[in-house]
Amino acid sequence: MVNELRELMRENVGEPPPDHLDLGAVVGAGRRRVRTRRRLVTGGAALAVAAVVATGALLTPLGGAPGGDGRTDAAAGRGAPPAPDAPTITLADAEPAVEGRDYEVLTSHTNQNLNRDNGEYLEGTTDDGLVLFRDGPKLDRLYPTYSLLDPATGERDELPRLRIGQAQAWPLELSRERLVLLGNDESDVSGLDDLPLVAHVFDRGTREWSTIAWPDLPPVGFPSGDIGPDGRLYVGVPATQGGPPPGGWPVGEDGEADDSDAPGDTFRLWSVSLTDPADARDEGLSVGDVAFTDDAMVWTDSTNGEAGRVHVRDLATGEESSFDPRSGERCNLLGFGASGDRIVMGQYCGDYEGGVRDDRVQVLTTSGEQVVTLQDSGIDGHLPAGSEVVPVQSWGSTRRDPDAGYYAYDLASDRLLKLADAVSNFGVGGPTAGPREVMWHVPVNRRNGVTRYVGRLLD
Repeated sequence: MVNELRELMRENVGEPPPDHLDLGAVVGAGRRRVRTRRRLVTGGAALAVAAVVATGALLTPLGGAPGGDGRTDAAAGRGAPPAPDAPTITLADAEPAVEGRDYEVLTSHTNQNLNRDNGEYLEGTTDDGLVLFRDGPKLDRLYPTYSLLDPATGERDELPRLRIGQAQAWPLELSRERLVLLGNDESDVSGLDDLPLVAHVFDRGTREWSTIAWPDLPPVGFPSGDIGPDGRLYVGVPATQGGPPPGGWPVGEDGEADDSDAPGDTFRLWSVSLTDPADARDEGLSVGDVAFTDDAMVWTDSTNGEAGRVHVRDLATGEESSFDPRSGERCNLLGFGASGDRIVMGQYCGDYEGGVRDDRVQVLTTSGEQVVTLQDSGIDGHLPAGSEVVPVQSWGSTRRDPDAGYYAYDLASDRLLKLADAVSNFGVGGPTAGPREVMWHVPVNRRNGVTRYVGRLLD
C-alpha cells in the first residue's frame, strides 16, 4: 500500500491534490476509512492519501482480504474492551457546552461546497489575538494568499504573497513577532523521502517572508516538528519503522485490519535554528514523539505503535526521569502532547466484537500519575502545542449516534464538554496560541461544506 501511495504521489506532483485537504482532514478521514489508525506514510505521501480519500476510493487493509492467510476475525472472542488502569470516563459523561457560560465563539467561517472548489480557511490563532486566514489556490489563481483576521472587527490584513506555488505549508508558530509555516522543498521530486524540510518565516515587523533550509539536516519526510522554549525547531529524522507481522495484520469482523500492539517507529532527534541555515545539530537522542512545556521536554521511546516509557527532562537542570505510562498491552500511540504538568496520549487499542473500537485519550502527570482516561469507540484526541484544551472528535457509528460530535477536555478544570453534535468531512486548522482556545468544525450543505469555529473556554 505504501508503494502504491508513493507512486500516486509521484503522479500528482505536477498537479497537487485540492488544497482544501489539509493535514487534519487527511488524518481524520484516513482514520475513519482505514481503521488500522497507523500513520502509514511519511513525507509527501500524505498528500497521496489526501488524493485517495478525496475520490472516495476504498483502501485495502494491510492484512489483505479476509480468508487470505487465516488471520481473519481479529475480534472474535474478545468481548468488550478492557478497562484502562486509570480513572475512566466516556463520551456519555460529557456536559453539553453552553455558549456564554462554558465558551465563547471568537470567529467562524463557512465554506459551502469544498467538493466543488477550493475554499478559505482559519489556519490558527496568534498570541496577540488574530487569526491566520488562508485563501487556497483557485483555477484562476494558482497560489494561496494569507491574511491576518481581526475577530473583533472582521478586518483582514492581507500579507505579501508567499511564493510557494501550489506547494502546501502548515502553520507551526503564530506569534506577535513571526509566523512560521513548515513545508518541503518540492523542486527535487526524485524521491518522496528525500524532500528537504523548509520553513517559511514571516517577520511581522518588516512584513517580509523568508524561506530557510538546512543542508546538514537529513531528510525528515513529512514536514512536522516542535519549537522548544529556546526558539529552536526540533524535528525527528526517521530511524526505525515498525511493520506488519508475517502474513499481515489480523482482520476484524468489519474486514479492516487491526494493528493494535504494533511495533513502534523511532526517530533521531535534531534541532535547527530558524535564522541560520548552517545551524543544524544532532541532539544524540532516540525518540518516538516529542513535546515541550515551558520548562521540560517530554518524549516516548517510540510512536505509531507501542510507546514504551515516557521520559521527562528538566530544561533548567538537565535532570531526567522516566516512567511506564501503563497505557495497556495493545495500545498504539498516535498523538502526544504536554502542558504544564500534564501529558496527553491519543491511542488506538484494538477492535472488539460488534465493531467496537478501543480508542483512548490518556491524561497523566509528568511524574506518571494517572489523571483520567477517556475511552470510547471511534474517537480521536490530541493536545495542540501550548494549549490546555484537548479537542476530541467522535464520528459515531451512525449519522444519528448521540455520541457523534466535537468535544473539548479542559486540563485546567478536568471537565469534558460537548461543543457540537457532528463532525465535518474536512479538518480543522492549525495551532491556537491562547491556552484556552479551541478550534472545531461542523458539516453544512449536506456535508459538502464546513463551518470552522475558533472559540475560547471560559473559567
